[in-house]
Amino acid sequence: MIAILDYDAGNIRSVEKAVKFLGKDACITRDKNEIFKASHVILPGVGSFGDAMEHLNAYGLTPIIKKLTDEKIPFLGICLGLQVIFESSEESPGVEGLSLIPGKIIRIPDGEGLKIPHIGWNSLHLQNDGRLFKGIDEGAFTYFVHSYYLKANDENVVKATTEYGVTIHASVEKNNIFACQFHPEKSGEIGLRILNNFLSI
Repeated sequence: MIAILDYDAGNIRSVEKAVKFLGKDACITRDKNEIFKASHVILPGVGSFGDAMEHLNAYGLTPIIKKLTDEKIPFLGICLGLQVIFESSEESPGVEGLSLIPGKIIRIPDGEGLKIPHIGWNSLHLQNDGRLFKGIDEGAFTYFVHSYYLKANDENVVKATTEYGVTIHASVEKNNIFACQFHPEKSGEIGLRILNNFLSI
């Protein structure tokens, strides 16, 4: 069973639909016992960093997520779910993230011809042999919706980047923690292959 964490963030149902399309049982939950019975855990979400951390803390999910990393249960953050696993975000000054991996979330700088939020398909540059990208070609396109981007402290955890005025750390992997700034559940066949790679770990 795949646990999809429910913390009142958007986009949860589309992730559930994609997981079920891949033939897996999925459960949207914030119940501790169900989460720790799961083979894999996904933290999706769209919205603000500050609201996300407020809800994760209010529902008691913050210590659960941190324990998942100790238990070595494969954990995937998507979009906002990627952002909150880092230390902080310029979107919500003073709000502490989960700090599972060192790094900060920064606003995409204004640039000529660049619309913010960044909405659309961008190609990925793959690096450092990410397990999510097994069988995925260099330059594959995935779908992004965001105004803030990750700058990880350690380049070795970065498995994919994309360019949108700046170099965006689009996907990271560290031990059992995986995360994508893009939406695999909205990225067609490529996205489903990335999700399936995660669910096969």
